[in-house]
Amino acid sequence: MISIIIPIYNEEENIDNLYARLTVSAPTWNDDYEIVLVDDGSKDNSLAMMTAYAKKDSRVRVIKLSRNFGHQPAISAGIQEAKGDAIVIMDGDLQDPPEELHRFLDKWREGYDVVYAVRTKRKEGFFKKAAYKTFYRILAWISDIEIPLDSGDFCVMDRKVVNTIVNEMPEQVRFVRGLRAYAGFKQIGVTYERAERAAGEAKFTFKKLVELALDGLFGFSNFPLRLATYLGFGIAIPSFLVGIFSIFHRLIGFRVFGPPPEETPGTATLAVGMYFLGGVILIILGILGEYIGRIYIEVKRRPFFVIDEVIEKK
Repeated sequence: MISIIIPIYNEEENIDNLYARLTVSAPTWNDDYEIVLVDDGSKDNSLAMMTAYAKKDSRVRVIKLSRNFGHQPAISAGIQEAKGDAIVIMDGDLQDPPEELHRFLDKWREGYDVVYAVRTKRKEGFFKKAAYKTFYRILAWISDIEIPLDSGDFCVMDRKVVNTIVNEMPEQVRFVRGLRAYAGFKQIGVTYERAERAAGEAKFTFKKLVELALDGLFGFSNFPLRLATYLGFGIAIPSFLVGIFSIFHRLIGFRVFGPPPEETPGTATLAVGMYFLGGVILIILGILGEYIGRIYIEVKRRPFFVIDEVIEKK
């Protein structure tokens, strides 16, 4: 059986279209299926609409979270509750087209454990596309594991991969595509063109995108911590050379850019150096704070989602 996990947050404009396109595409999947809609604390009519479908269609289940926990915890709740042999993750705004899903399932049947989507085009604004492209390349450069470029959450995972993520990776700060890559197994990418939102406004604000990017960068790389060492050497070596130069400048008294040493006491240079080093120290403290904050979250061991109710046809 195939389980299709879809996190939903205030998507009342898309739910009818989403259900219709899923059910129309279902015959191409060549297997029994369930649709698991995870309500992430929606404040509009989304829950009522999803409940109506769950009450009339036994293949639809609604996982109602107790509040808004965020996109990644909602996906985690869905894969924990999924019953299928293959688990599909896709967004509810129809940017991940259900009509493309059969291509991913064909690869899964060929023996691949993870089939992830690679976005060839994004129908979004220039700055947003540039930000995504930059983030994925920085993540790939500094990550301790290989995370495929331009791959989002849209994917098919075999049951054994999902069991590994659910049972062996209980971290509180979730970055599912990173966990998927860390799990390993046999993986392959399938290219597709990411569509525009079918309706409504994007629920992923700039702040949420930044938070997700930081979770990926700090959750799968120690490079930011090493950055302090690199900056230290990068500053210390030139400073040492400048110090030697200053000693000879004072002893010998040769001119630099015109004035002799007694006319250049170096107040401005010291001020610039102090401000520069102060900024570097603050950056390093900020990096340490990001890691310490994540350690604090992990140590508390609070659940990263709470299920209020599971709604399905009896």
